[in-house]
Amino acid sequence: MKYLMAVGMVMLGAISASAQCAMCKATLENNISNGHIGIAAGINFGILYLFVAPYLFISILAYFWYRTSKKNAEKSIDSNWAG
Repeated sequence: MKYLMAVGMVMLGAISASAQCAMCKATLENNISNGHIGIAAGINFGILYLFVAPYLFISILAYFWYRTSKKNAEKSIDSNWAG
């Protein structure tokens, strides 16, 4: 449960981050100075989405692996008691 809360806090902190390379930042600052704010918000969201998606996918796979291994361990213990 603590692990899940820690991951949630990290993801919430990433929402407000400005994760941009130098070229993207220069282009977006130029767009913002010209009054095109929506482009910057869209690119920031896209960068954060690309950053979070692989970690979320790996976390889901790890959860299912843990759950399956725990069920298999319980079955193994139960079969040892029955034998």
